[in-house]
Amino acid sequence: MPDAALVQHRHVDNTLIKGLARAFRWKKQLDTGKFATLGDLAASEKISPSYLTRILRLTLLAPEFIDAILDGQLGPETTLATLMEPFPIDWAEQGLDNRLFRS
Repeated sequence: MPDAALVQHRHVDNTLIKGLARAFRWKKQLDTGKFATLGDLAASEKISPSYLTRILRLTLLAPEFIDAILDGQLGPETTLATLMEPFPIDWAEQGLDNRLFRS
């Protein structure tokens, strides 16, 4: 049995993972032309265009950040609500932003 101090605690946020899945599904639907506009997609999903765009922004997260979310390596302070706030688009800046990664 590993030493308890060496065991890494994971925090899997299912709401955040569901938001990521939606973001990438919606992006694919827009990219493939299934929906011509954000408004069309929002109407189909019965959500506001504003909410849709805030969720779609999750597709701009750095790949290592997405991996960390899926692996449960982020602290409980990183939630769907916090990531719906504006964040740096530049991947290098995301890693430096203490709000995004736990220390």
